[in-house]
Amino acid sequence: MRRWNGWGDDATTMDLNAGARAMLAQRLGPGCPGQDADRAELLARIPASRLPAHPLIQTDASTRLTMAMGESFADWIRKRFGALPAVPDGVAFAESTEQVRELLDLAHSHQWVVIPFAGGTSVSGHLDCAVSERPILSINLSRMNRLLHLDTTSQLATFGAGTPGPQVEAQLRAQGYTLGHFPQSFEYSTVGGWVVTRSSGQQSLRYGRIEQLFAGGRMETPVGTLTIPTLPAASAGPDLREIVMGSEGRFGVLTEATVRVSPLPESESFHALFLPDWDAAEAAVRELVQRRLPLSMMRLSNGIETETNLTLAGHARLIGWLERYLALRGCGAGKCMLMLGVTADARTARHALREARRTLGRHGAVYIGPAMGSKWAVNRFKGPYLRNTLWDAGYCADTIETAVDWPKVKPLMLAMEQTARDVFAPSGQPVHAFTHLSHVYPQGCSIYSQYVWATLPGGFAPNMERWKQLKAAVAATIAAHGGTVSHQHGVGRDHAAHLVDEKCPLGMATLAQMCQHFDPQRIMNPGKLLQDGGPWAN
Repeated sequence: MRRWNGWGDDATTMDLNAGARAMLAQRLGPGCPGQDADRAELLARIPASRLPAHPLIQTDASTRLTMAMGESFADWIRKRFGALPAVPDGVAFAESTEQVRELLDLAHSHQWVVIPFAGGTSVSGHLDCAVSERPILSINLSRMNRLLHLDTTSQLATFGAGTPGPQVEAQLRAQGYTLGHFPQSFEYSTVGGWVVTRSSGQQSLRYGRIEQLFAGGRMETPVGTLTIPTLPAASAGPDLREIVMGSEGRFGVLTEATVRVSPLPESESFHALFLPDWDAAEAAVRELVQRRLPLSMMRLSNGIETETNLTLAGHARLIGWLERYLALRGCGAGKCMLMLGVTADARTARHALREARRTLGRHGAVYIGPAMGSKWAVNRFKGPYLRNTLWDAGYCADTIETAVDWPKVKPLMLAMEQTARDVFAPSGQPVHAFTHLSHVYPQGCSIYSQYVWATLPGGFAPNMERWKQLKAAVAATIAAHGGTVSHQHGVGRDHAAHLVDEKCPLGMATLAQMCQHFDPQRIMNPGKLLQDGGPWAN
């Protein structure tokens, strides 16, 4: 059963071994476990619905609470500490595009606020409800979860927008195909959510980001239906797919998505290598991606993350032997771990791995083999579960990610980690900050930083304030270095204040006009993308 106040299935856990617990205690001090809120008490505090009775709309408190939040840090501590946010007045589980159309027409005529919902995995504040004088309707797409059509000739598949990752792959694999889109939230996130937040999958180096995979679809807006045909290419003006991608529910509800699929690969493997230091590692992956070898993934951990991952792995004796071997090969303190994915036909895969090892070897890489890579692949979607374990031990965790061109990568990575340490320094509270590059491009790469710190006593307010300070400071650092406000998690409410740094005032005014065009009553997911109360608020 899915947890109501944490990540994932309650039957799945990730334990902290003794070495990991010792590392946390040494670097962060003792944890401060909080008292989790009682769900029954929260349900009792939910006010009565302001929506009229309707056969498609459920108004019970339990359903409304479940659809009130996603998985952002703010959502997390609200649930954990019982800081009840505004909740939707009702939830409609739409089963077809026609029902979404009916619901939007109803909301438009009565000026109800509408928040689209599917997998509920947003970590950027896409799903929270602002306090509103108008009733709030959550339209849940999770029942629109089927493969609607597969065109094997053009390799196009059309899905209901609420289809989660496992069902996307299961329905395609039954017919010999894959989408190849594997974000860490794969277990629960949906194809529609991937499109409207511009998601990246772990093997985007082979299959592409969602903007390369999204071929067309259908979006229901308050003022009508936007249908985007599938075309192999076109020069007929601006691409209307761009209106849908990254729209985050501000223009309407994506109900169907047609995506480009691929035949199942003949061969797939994952391999671990270590490089002596960051400079060598960054130069190596840059050369590798610019050679455009047919690889499916490169994930490069900096020295601190490498140390952290090896500690989390447990098996202290085996890791000790590995550390000694790597030191003899020139990869001692500060070494960086690289996970390499190879996905292709068998002959191409052998060639790609051989050439990758040759290129990496020139930068001092030590090849360990597929065993660690296979272990990573087995647990590739379990990372978010560690957040549950850390919380129980008295620690908070969050991530902040961006992307920049190659010359800016190292300065920004170091600045993001140092900014976090500076935020915590006045209170004497340490923070464990570490980083990896999860998506690489010939032009640059993503930077994915993670932060762990001890939970503060005092409940919701001090912990929320500390997180706001961290988020604002790191976001300002990213803007100062020319990074995007988000590489793969979307803008939501959490990053909306900084979007102008990337889009410029004229660009923000353009987005505001698009919101006005599709949503003249201002009912669609307010406060996301365009900040509440800002100059471009809609």
